[in-house]
Amino acid sequence: MKKITSIIALITITFSVMAQNTNGLKLGDKVSEFSGTDDTGANWKSSTVKSDFLVVYFYPAAMTGGCTAQACTYRDDKATFDKLGATIIGISGDEVKNLKYFKETSQLNFSLISDTEGIISKIFGVPTKEGGSITREIAGENFLLVRGITASRWTFVLDKNKKIIYKNAEVNATDDSKKVLEVIKNYKG
Repeated sequence: MKKITSIIALITITFSVMAQNTNGLKLGDKVSEFSGTDDTGANWKSSTVKSDFLVVYFYPAAMTGGCTAQACTYRDDKATFDKLGATIIGISGDEVKNLKYFKETSQLNFSLISDTEGIISKIFGVPTKEGGSITREIAGENFLLVRGITASRWTFVLDKNKKIIYKNAEVNATDDSKKVLEVIKNYKG
């Protein structure tokens, strides 16, 4: 009996590790519907996006150096994305209030989605690790910004049918937006 219990435990652990080590979605895969709470506290749903493209970028933590640089390049390029029929969303493990502060202080012009439990990250196969917290000064006051998980910096572009046409698991924060724009401009769907 002890041997059978050990074998069952080993099989369970093996399947659990295999599930966590998948590379997630790949080019051509259709992404199932997903939703989350946005920076305003509203429920955001992928099913409501009717644009030609959906840019989904995952970032580790709001109001940190690389994540702010990445978000600001998307902000600065948003008019071009709009002309190309692309909707942008940024997803992190940050709590909603962090996203609100991040959006306000960086004057971001697109939705930020909270994924504190890593549910959306799992759908896309984005690796996550333990969350954390940082303190940031906002308008002269210190705020503790807590995140449930820390997502890896990955970017996806979905076409209007929610199929992946671009996946980057080695994102450079400062040139991510430009690379994504090129992908969309050159897409021959």
